[in-house]
Amino acid sequence: MATAVITGAGGLVGSESTAHFAGLGFDVVGIENDMRARFFGPEASVRPQLDELARTHPDVRIVDTDIRDLDAVDALFARLGQDLELVVHTAAQPSHDWAASNAALDFAVNATGTLNLLEATRRHAPEATFVFTSTNKVYGDRPNALPLVEQESRYELPEEHRFARGIDTTMSIDSTLHSLFGVSKASADLLVQEYGRYFGMATACFRGGCLTGPRHAGTRLHGFLSYLMRCTVTGERYAVYGYRGKQVRDNLHSADLVRAFEAFHGAPRPAAVYNIGGGRESNCSMLEAIALCEEITGRRLDYEILEDARIGDHKWWISDVSEFRRDHPDWQITYDVRAILAEIHEYNVERWTAGVGALQ
Repeated sequence: MATAVITGAGGLVGSESTAHFAGLGFDVVGIENDMRARFFGPEASVRPQLDELARTHPDVRIVDTDIRDLDAVDALFARLGQDLELVVHTAAQPSHDWAASNAALDFAVNATGTLNLLEATRRHAPEATFVFTSTNKVYGDRPNALPLVEQESRYELPEEHRFARGIDTTMSIDSTLHSLFGVSKASADLLVQEYGRYFGMATACFRGGCLTGPRHAGTRLHGFLSYLMRCTVTGERYAVYGYRGKQVRDNLHSADLVRAFEAFHGAPRPAAVYNIGGGRESNCSMLEAIALCEEITGRRLDYEILEDARIGDHKWWISDVSEFRRDHPDWQITYDVRAILAEIHEYNVERWTAGVGALQ
């Protein structure tokens, strides 16, 4: 039986990948040590996702391994050997803001951890497909130089602009403010590309916009749609950072992303790089997302719009997914923003309101 290793197996994309590839008949080995709880506190623990995977996919093996430990990673991959057919690397320190508080740990997890996984794959399963969840933060704040036009509820690009359908991979990653998170992820991104080019390995960098879904343990520092819906449900106050709430993000459901991973594994090639997100089919501004949350829940969100934006934060990001569709034309986006938010609400509302009291 073909084996797949999923790192960050309890996270949003990791748990989606684990369930998906187990369902396809892979022998799935998940790497997970719940660093998310260390980054963001116990409320962000991936334990609920791991418990669900244990119930629904009891054959999945979860190993408590730290990807920063090269010897441990190498020993695991050595045991799997040539049966290893696919590596889906989703483990990361995922927060733009958190990275500034501990740059060394951020870099060790995001960059060194990725190097360890690439090297172990090269040594023990060089024919395996290596999929990496990169980020649009590799472009730094360069998107903020686009000639955006302010509209009533969002910023937009003029229709005639070359990136009006979305930003593609021709955008430069140089001479721009990245944030320390962006630097660690860009380092990993380049390593994944280099192992593809230099060693001929089948590697792909998926530079995601906002990746989301019902299993996302959203917190103030990461996972904005999930956290936004949670605040709307529970009455917690929500802070919008800058841009008058008109900043735009595209949003891709984790299930649609994982189907893209499957498509790439079906037709892999060395050093592929794709911008991936909801594109023109699934995007919103903060103001538009707030309105949708209020509509779905029937509740008003208690929020404030702060004057200052986060350092290096994007004012507008929509991914051009045509490059991926060119190589994998059968892949489609099946969720728009409203459908994503409705599913987040349905999946989590009972848990979020447990012990809080009746909704007003």
